[in-house]
Amino acid sequence: MLRKVSLGIGALLLVGLLAVGGCQLNQSKASQPSDTAKWEQIEEQTPAVAVDKKAVIDGGQFNKFFPGNTDGYERVYTQEKDGFAEAKLKQDGNTLAMLSVSDTASNPSATDKYQASERALGGYPLVEVGSTATSLLVAERLQVKVLSRDTDFTPADREVWLEKFDLAGLAKLAN
Repeated sequence: MLRKVSLGIGALLLVGLLAVGGCQLNQSKASQPSDTAKWEQIEEQTPAVAVDKKAVIDGGQFNKFFPGNTDGYERVYTQEKDGFAEAKLKQDGNTLAMLSVSDTASNPSATDKYQASERALGGYPLVEVGSTATSLLVAERLQVKVLSRDTDFTPADREVWLEKFDLAGLAKLAN
């Protein structure tokens, strides 16, 4: 009889351990965010761009120079303030890239990277910033940037979207 009780207790302990272990396994899978959620967490943790009083261009003025919603792509504005505007580029609900325009009057050293640029797009110096961003400098003042948020959004894709900005309009605004 003692043996039956020991086996019963052992079986109950085994079932209990399996149940707890299974819950922990499911919990760890559930707590891992999707790729989109990971990028959104990064965006939330990314500090806003500092803007000083020299940035006389209202961020809302930049909006009309962004690429529009076309061919299944959606532009969703996410931030706008003096000297800066930003939008998400989405397709089928997924964020592919972040698009932005910033007035470098707030951060003159931001233009330094363009001095050594050997590439141009639309007549404006172009640089790769790390492995996920491509930017150009319009009228020696406005930085236009496309930042990949999807691993399939390549440097070539970023350049295509930079060309979709109204760069000539931005140059007039900067002068």
